[in-house]
Amino acid sequence: MDYQTLRKKIIDIIADIAVDEDLSNIDDNIKLREQLDLDSMDFLDIVMELKKRYKIEVPTEDYLQLATLKSCIEYLGPKFSFSS
Repeated sequence: MDYQTLRKKIIDIIADIAVDEDLSNIDDNIKLREQLDLDSMDFLDIVMELKKRYKIEVPTEDYLQLATLKSCIEYLGPKFSFSS
């Protein structure tokens, strides 16, 4: 799965969790929590949506790898390959 497709899937999940956020100008290299008004519950909701929609499990010890959109894509890319 290519970078832009993965990016869209992740942004779609964020859009469902953070409905009032403008996601059009997200910088892939800046931490999501610095750009968006996401609290820890929102973050857990995003992780739960990954599991629900795509059967992707993210262990607690890997949560830091989901800090930026770029790191999300790099971390989740191989997992999407196995879930498709």
